[in-house]
Amino acid sequence: MPAAALHRSDMPSANESRPVPYAALRYVAGWIFYACMRAVVCLPLDWQLAVGKRFGNLSRLLLRSRRVVVDRNLEICFPELSAAAREALAKAHFEALGASLVEMAMGWFGSVKTIQSRIRVIGTEHLERARARGRGVILYSAHYTAFEFFFPVVGPLCGRFTGMYKLQRNPVLNKMMLKGRGRSTSSLFSKDSARDMLRELAQNAVVWYASDQTYGLKGSMLLPFFGEPAMTNTAISRIARISGAVVLPYFCRRLEDSNYEVIFGAPLEGFPSDDPARDTLRLVALIEDFVRRCPEQYWWVHRRFKGRPPPYSDPYIEPGAARPRAST
Repeated sequence: MPAAALHRSDMPSANESRPVPYAALRYVAGWIFYACMRAVVCLPLDWQLAVGKRFGNLSRLLLRSRRVVVDRNLEICFPELSAAAREALAKAHFEALGASLVEMAMGWFGSVKTIQSRIRVIGTEHLERARARGRGVILYSAHYTAFEFFFPVVGPLCGRFTGMYKLQRNPVLNKMMLKGRGRSTSSLFSKDSARDMLRELAQNAVVWYASDQTYGLKGSMLLPFFGEPAMTNTAISRIARISGAVVLPYFCRRLEDSNYEVIFGAPLEGFPSDDPARDTLRLVALIEDFVRRCPEQYWWVHRRFKGRPPPYSDPYIEPGAARPRAST
C-alpha cells in the first residue's frame, strides 16, 4: 500500500516553502526517539512489552503532573472503587502507556507477520457489509493505548483506509508519524477537517475516527462521560447524515496473554438520528462499556474534563497551584 499523504490543506500554512531544518539541534530528541523505535522492534515482542512496561512504571514516578491527571480521572470515573483499587489501576495504566510506545513502534516499523500472529479479528462480516454499501465506513473508536499496533492488520481489510492525526510541534515526530502510519493507510487528515473526511467517505474509504478528545467548544456539547459532564465532540452524527456512511463501533485491546483483539461491531440501528446529542450519547455509552472491560488501556492521561463552561471548575488544578497551560 502506498505511503499515506497529508492533505495539503492540513499542513502548517506559515512559510510552507521554507525547508524544515530537520538536523537542527532542537530536534535531537525526536531523532533519538526515532532511533529507539527502530531499535526496539528488533527484539522479540514479549521483551519489547516488558521494557515498555518498566518504562511506564518509571514515567509514573517522574511525571507527577500526568500522574495527577490520571488519578483525578480515575477518581471521577470510578468512584465506586476503593483508593487502593484506583492506585492499582493507575499503576496498570502507566504500564499500558509504556507498552503503547513499543506497540506504536511495532505498528509503524515492526514485523507485519509478528503483528498478524498476535491479533484476533472479530466482526469482519460487519465491515464487509458496510463497505459493500459504497458510501464509506466510519470506524468509531477512542484513544486506547494499543491502537497504533492494529493498523497493519486493519488496513488491508479496508481497501482504502484513512485516519485522523494531530500535528506535533516537533516536525521530526510528524515525519516519523507519516512514515509509520503511511505503510497501513492511504492518507491522513487533520483531526478537525470534516471536509477531508467527507471527501474520503465519498471514495468509499474506511475512516478511523477517535473523537473522544476535544480541543475547544466548536462542534462540542457538554455530555456525561462516566456520569460526569465533559465537553464531547458531536460531529460524527452530522458527518454520517451528510455522507450516508455506515458507523461501526471499533474496539481494540491487549489481552492478558500479550495477544491482542480487534472488534468490528455491528452498525447502530437508527443511526444517525436528527439529534446529535442523543447520537453521541449512544456512542459514548459504547466506549464506556468497553473501557470497563480493560480500564487500564484507556488514555487516562488526557484531561478529559477540561474546558467546561461555568459553573464547572477545572478538576485538575490542585489547591494553591497555578493554572496549567493548555495541553491534551
